[in-house]
Amino acid sequence: MNARFQVFAVFLAVACLRAEPDDSKGYKKEIQVTPLLRTLTTIAGQPIVYPKTDAAQVTAVQVEIPPGAQTGWHKHPFPCFAYILSGALEVEMEGGKTVRLTAGQAMAESINVMHNGTNKGIEPVKLVLFVMGEKEKPFTERPDTE
Repeated sequence: MNARFQVFAVFLAVACLRAEPDDSKGYKKEIQVTPLLRTLTTIAGQPIVYPKTDAAQVTAVQVEIPPGAQTGWHKHPFPCFAYILSGALEVEMEGGKTVRLTAGQAMAESINVMHNGTNKGIEPVKLVLFVMGEKEKPFTERPDTE
């Protein structure tokens, strides 16, 4: 790699870092802001697309999955964002991709992709799920075979 290209690559990396917004801007100095998630795609690599509706509704729920339990295969028709409070969750998606999430991690859930979360640990998995949904429409759908 030539020296000019290396300098350009470093400049580009620094410029990209500076392009990220300062999440603490707008708060007093003593307020600590810790970024949890900034993404343009879901965990399945899909672009984030907000629902187009006149009845937009945001829902937040806490989900607790006991040791050894599974969520069951399901999908979300709306953008959902999760933050793992405790435990570790293994999420298998249709197509075979598996992702392991642990306490302190955040994710943008897949949209219209079947997936199943399993708690293989010894403590309950607790997570908070935020949904960008639509009034009077479910944000979780099960397969027709269940």
